[in-house]
Amino acid sequence: MHQRPFITSFPATGAAKSDIEITISNNAVVVFARRGCCLCYVVKLLLNYHGVAPTLFDVDESNEADVESELTRITGRRSMVTSHLPVVFVGGELFGGLEDIVGAHISEELVPRLRKARALWL
Repeated sequence: MHQRPFITSFPATGAAKSDIEITISNNAVVVFARRGCCLCYVVKLLLNYHGVAPTLFDVDESNEADVESELTRITGRRSMVTSHLPVVFVGGELFGGLEDIVGAHISEELVPRLRKARALWL
């Protein structure tokens, strides 16, 4: 499987809980996604369309429980990973999932949020 250009990806396997929080705070856009997930692919495509190269955090069976636990701790929301992938953070804050990204795109609120997070330079 090949990577699309402009997408940075790294596996989350064995990541310490603090690594997730550091990743969210140190990157303009972070997408928690599962390989082969069509909804995750659509979010990545839409962000790429806007010129954003999101940091991808791969969620799989080996790290799903740890990632879900840490995201629940960070956001205060339960069961967000297993039932709501992709999970997108913009500017260190939870943005939401596919519906939130597409809704913001349609309402023309996505680009200003991406600019504010310094994910876009124009």
